[in-house]
Order: sequence, then structure tokens, then C-alpha cells
Amino acid sequence: MKGALFKDQILSDRERKNLDILEVVRRYGPVTRTEISRITKYNIVTVSNYVNNYIKKDLVVEKGLDISSGGRKPTLVELNSRNCFVIGIDIGPEHIIAALTDLSLNMVTKVKKARPLESMEEVVSKSIELIYEVIEKSQIEAKKIKGLGIGISGIIDSKAGTVRDTDPQRGKTAASYISIKNLIEREFGIPTFVGNDATVAAFGEKRIGLDAEIENVLYMFSDVGCGIIIKGEIYAGAGGSAGEVQLNVGREGDELTKELGMFRPGSINLGIVESAKTALKEGKETKVRELAEGKVENVTADLIIEAARQNDPFAIELLEKAGLNLGVRLAYLINLFNPEIVILGGGMERAGDLILEPIKRMVRRLAFEEPASMVRIIPSRLGENAVSLGAASLVIREIFIHA
Repeated sequence: MKGALFKDQILSDRERKNLDILEVVRRYGPVTRTEISRITKYNIVTVSNYVNNYIKKDLVVEKGLDISSGGRKPTLVELNSRNCFVIGIDIGPEHIIAALTDLSLNMVTKVKKARPLESMEEVVSKSIELIYEVIEKSQIEAKKIKGLGIGISGIIDSKAGTVRDTDPQRGKTAASYISIKNLIEREFGIPTFVGNDATVAAFGEKRIGLDAEIENVLYMFSDVGCGIIIKGEIYAGAGGSAGEVQLNVGREGDELTKELGMFRPGSINLGIVESAKTALKEGKETKVRELAEGKVENVTADLIIEAARQNDPFAIELLEKAGLNLGVRLAYLINLFNPEIVILGGGMERAGDLILEPIKRMVRRLAFEEPASMVRIIPSRLGENAVSLGAASLVIREIFIHA
């Protein structure tokens, strides 16, 4: 796969059967061949032939016998979680996370470090360090690691092979994700796949956190990006940049910027940290100041959430306003996509109902009744691991397809 995510990927009949059968084994194993046949709707002979092939390749192992309803007891099968591992990397706005998982997406080892503030070359160098560290900590043989997935913040352009950073503080720099991919492939000798972090996180939530029957999902990465799942598959758009919910509306103070304030480039914390820092500099008396020990530089989103939980009016107001603003964008997206689930991630889900209630209130107010009554807005179940596990999920999908 040379492009971003699944662009232009059309599965053959065999590849589709591989993916369907192995995904059932991953999700429900240990499971019988009969149960796989019932879930996938493939006949039992087809399922048995495919499963026997996976056993020969050490992807699947037989494990004991199921309870019999009469006659011979059926054999259970499950993924061989001791033979094949993958790595997922989250190159986020603030941190880099490397996670090593088995084929069932059980996390074996995880390493987290602050993202360098320097160039993308420094970011890639730090990512490579983390990959070596996570392999060393896991004590897994390198030959058992079959692939590596990367979720990276920024706007992907699969035609140009670039990712553009959208953080104004880093100057909106562009870098070649193909170079990133190739550097890591050469360093570790394993296939590497690249996607936008919000899109990758949406895929991780779909594969791990949600019921298999749910097919239409939006993953809101705070207000800096949106991952889109349609009919169970990632939608990344023509060039891989689908899901950007901000507009390129110009400099602070521009008239158009003021008019389109709801769609200005956002931040990983919905702007609450900057608002709190400004208020503290202006002498605002709040629990936030106490928790930050009087130091503006100590203010974080988690600290503001903690102040709100301690009933600080200023912190509660910050989260309320942030939720209402995000609710405007979500109401529009819910009307547009009519999803079953909207997932709030990127860290702000830690505020729980303090942020979710104003979001839901604004959605009920602005979205049409039919899509608004159908959708559930929930916090991320994977939390800070959504991108790294989603990236690992991408690799496992490719392993399953080509089994």
C-alpha cells in the first residue's frame, strides 16, 4: 500500500473473506468454525478451508473444545497472539506514543514522550527512538513484528505525499509523509502505513470500542479534526484530508476571521487553556490559579477540568462555552452525515458531562430532529490510546487481508 490509508484499495473475493473471517476470530475468539459461519454468512466448508489455511500459517491456533449439543464436541480457534505483533505510533500535536500490540489488539507495551517542538525531522527521529524503546521493553523478537502504523496530526495529501502541520505555533510546515514512511521502513525492515490521526483514531474506536453492527461513526478529535467512518469503512476523501472541520480564515483581527469565528483553526484543548492563561494574567481569582500554584505556565486542560469538578465557576464556564462552540460544528456534521455515534476524543473527553452536556444541548438546538434523535454522543473509550491502537488496527487489517 503506497498511499494514505485505504485509498484506491479494492478487495478481491479472497481478501474480503480473509478480512471477514479473521475479524470474527479477533473479536469473538475463542470461537468455533460453525459460529464463524453463522456470523459471516459463509458456508461451513469455506470457513473450514480458510481457517485450516490460517492454522498452517500460524495466524490461528486451535484451543480446546466447545460444549457439544450432541455428537462430537466442536474445536475452538483463536488468533495466535504469541507469533505476530504490530506497532502503532501516534504523532500528535503534543505527544508521541508508541504502542506494541498482539493480533487481538491487546497492548503489550507502551511508551509516551513529549513531541519535539523542532522540525519534522526531529519528530521522526524521536519516533524512531520510541519504536526502539517499545521493542526493547516488550522483549519481543524483532522478526515477530510484522508491521507499523502511524497516525499523524495534520492535513494529508496522498497525491503530493505530504502532511501539513496546522498548528500556527509551528508555522504550518509541510513535510513528506512518504519520506517518513520510507525512513521507518528502511530503519526497521517492516511495512509502514500512514494516516491522519483523527481518521486513524476513528478506525481504532470502531474496531475496539464499538459494537460490530455500528457502521456510521464520527470521531471528533477535540475541534482540530474529525475521523469519518461510513458503512464500516474509513472515508478519507480524494487526497486523504477529509475530516478537517476548521477553515483557513486568515489572521487574527481580519473581518472575515471574526465572522467565521466558529470555524477558525482550533486547538487540542478547545482553547480553554489559552483562555484560562489570559484570565490569570488579568488577575482573575479562580481555583485554577490555586491548582496552578499561581504560575500561568502550569495551567493545563486537566487542571481546568479538576477545578471545574471542584465547582469553580470560572472553570465550569470555560468548559460550558467550549462545549457549546464545539456543539455548533457537531450539529452541522450530524446533519451532513447522520451518524449513529459521535465520539469525543483528543483528551477533552476526560471532562465527562462537564463538556458533553453543553455539546448535546447545542446539538439538540441546532441539528434537525431526526438525525439528532438518532445519534449518541459519547466520550472516547480508548482515550489517549485511540490513535496508537487505531494505527495498529490498520496494520492488522492489512495482515488479515493478505493472510
